[in-house]
Amino acid sequence: MADLYTKNGRPLRRDGDRLFARSGTYVGRVRGEYVFDPSGNYAGTIVGDRVVYRSTHSARISSPSISANRVGSASANRVASAMWGDEPPFPD
Repeated sequence: MADLYTKNGRPLRRDGDRLFARSGTYVGRVRGEYVFDPSGNYAGTIVGDRVVYRSTHSARISSPSISANRVGSASANRVASAMWGDEPPFPD
């Protein structure tokens, strides 16, 4: 599992091509540098160790995906980033 963070510093857990929120909720699938929510809609772009929502990429789509939720983690937030883009619409 690899650690990623949202633009505002909320922790995410990556397991292969699946991405989970701190609570263990499945939030989407990673395809290259993009994250797609369970319905297949664009949810964010991976930039370094951050996932940011960029409206210029929002026309991208993928096939729907499902995964069982995971056990939550006690990871702490990181400092927010000033990079271009918005906070992705993931649950905490």
